[in-house]
Amino acid sequence: MSHNEDCIFCKIVAGDIPSAKVYEDDDVYAFLDISQVTKGHTLIIPKKHTKNIYETDAETAGKLFTRVPQVAAAIKETYQPIGMNLLNNNEKPADQSVFHLHIHLIPRYGKGDGYRSNWEVHAEEYSPEDLQRIAGEINQHISS
Repeated sequence: MSHNEDCIFCKIVAGDIPSAKVYEDDDVYAFLDISQVTKGHTLIIPKKHTKNIYETDAETAGKLFTRVPQVAAAIKETYQPIGMNLLNNNEKPADQSVFHLHIHLIPRYGKGDGYRSNWEVHAEEYSPEDLQRIAGEINQHISS
């Protein structure tokens, strides 16, 4: 497993910093976020250090993302939230604060539960033709 000695999440995986562990296997570690936006707010990370989604290889991503439904289902069974947000921030302008790939699993309990997602919708600015053009431009950069 590659670790970054300056990374707080690598230190958590190594046991150098305590955490409230939710799940662990050879490749993935899940633990409660110390901020607890809502009860059961969990972070799930690959043990292998990778900065963000852009720098993550397919094998590491596969191992991480196949565990997400399992951990999410356990949170749902435990606390019966009415929904769940999955959140991943990449790079500082997108509010990434720890530079080790992590997925937030944020259980939702109803209005006023502490979580807010505020974004502006710009649907009227994009015609169906614009959407097709944008999709095609992105598709050209997807490697098989």
